Amino acid sequence: MHHLRSPLAALALALALGLAMPAAHAHEGHDDGPAAAPANAAPRFAAASELFELVGVIDGRRLTLYLDHAADNSPVQDARLELEVGGKAAAVTRLGEGLYQAELAAPLADGETPVTATVVAAGDSDLLAAAIDRHASSAAPDHAAWPRATPFAAAAGLLAAALGLWAWRRSRRGAAMRAGGAA
Repeated sequence: MHHLRSPLAALALALALGLAMPAAHAHEGHDDGPAAAPANAAPRFAAASELFELVGVIDGRRLTLYLDHAADNSPVQDARLELEVGGKAAAVTRLGEGLYQAELAAPLADGETPVTATVVAAGDSDLLAAAIDRHASSAAPDHAAWPRATPFAAAAGLLAAALGLWAWRRSRRGAAMRAGGAA
């Protein structure tokens, strides 16, 4: 019978067996719907037409806007952008090609807030509409997204650890006997 040569090998085997248990996944018809966005993800919106795509990311009262051509996703150059958030105009400042920033009068309230943008660029103009769906994040972590250890996985890990300890003690006892000492 082959014995494990060191406690480190026994520990590695125990960890490998205990942690290698595959996670259970729901199959078709039994899922819980789309995964929730991380609690720390900034609220955002996206609006698109045949000509333009606009994405906005909200950080407090600051709104960063990315304006691209819908056809090739390249930044829109020299565009004029007018923005209305929740029925109130927001002054937009151009930071670079396809990159804009706006300052909101007040932080967004929880719930849906309508956004309307007028884009004028190179003789083209378009009206884009979207909604920002903002909800207060809870202070508690989302434990449902964490993998769960099944009783079988826990038992397998304990069994692997016990077998590893048994093999290590047996190898130490055999080494002591070969050396002429008592175990």
